[in-house]
Amino acid sequence: MPARNGDIKIVAGNSNRALAEAIGAYLATPLTKAVVRRFADMEVFVEIEENVRGRDVFVVQSTSFPANDHLMELLIIIDALRRASARRITAVIPYFGYARQDRKVGPRTPISAKLVANLITHAGADRVLTLDLHAGQIQGFFDIPTDNLYASPVMVRDIRERFDLKTITVVSPDVGGVVRARGLAKRIDAPLAIIDKRRERPNESEVMNVIGEVAGQTCLLVDDIIDSGGTLVNAADALLEKGAKDVYAYITHGVLSGGAVARITASKLKELVTTDSIQPTEAVKVARNMRVLSIATLMGEAIGRTASEESVSSLFD
Repeated sequence: MPARNGDIKIVAGNSNRALAEAIGAYLATPLTKAVVRRFADMEVFVEIEENVRGRDVFVVQSTSFPANDHLMELLIIIDALRRASARRITAVIPYFGYARQDRKVGPRTPISAKLVANLITHAGADRVLTLDLHAGQIQGFFDIPTDNLYASPVMVRDIRERFDLKTITVVSPDVGGVVRARGLAKRIDAPLAIIDKRRERPNESEVMNVIGEVAGQTCLLVDDIIDSGGTLVNAADALLEKGAKDVYAYITHGVLSGGAVARITASKLKELVTTDSIQPTEAVKVARNMRVLSIATLMGEAIGRTASEESVSSLFD
């Protein structure tokens, strides 16, 4: 679609330039020329090379690995735009890092998600546009307008094209993800199952039980983040032991740290489908059972509607 506001400017950091370019192509708006590089000591240097005075500027930057570097890029870009007199600055954060520390889980621990929200606000952002926050309450950590988009429409479209919905069961890999999985299951009118697991140590999980009927079904594991991949692999094994025909996974954010790609490739998962909220590595692109869906159209439509003061929530009605 063409941009509905001639004042739109799109600035990209280094975290996911391919997605930013795809969003720009959808909006028929080329990326604003900007330099985002490092000094010799790895400090971030930013220079906006076009006039942005009085413009509506959208900064596309996921705070993915290396999270600290990409977060600093985002903050410094926002500061540069504020000092260049941009009319409004929207931080478009397809993957919001530090979201997993959203509450005090023990004494003397931080709430890092709130800290990062404060940093983005005080840097000068006027609003935030993000995708599938790890916890819904993080939206309230910001003291500026924040739109949390959902990848489910993109996933549902793919699922409808590829599967016989009569044989599908949507599965939440843990109790905490039930609301997210139930929402997708309602969209395709499919039954829901839940994996009951016990986490002994961070990034390790032990599958305990499968709640729901999965025998003979094609199971779709649905979650927002895949990191080490251990939870997903164990969940797939448990479902197959209970008689599931095949197991697929639809995950919004492919963090895939450490040996996750090798672990998924060697697993019994038929296919792992992620979005490009985090720029896929070459290993992900060539993996035999991994596929990436683009969210450029979804993000571009939300940016266009924000610029023209139209409803964003209606994208998900």
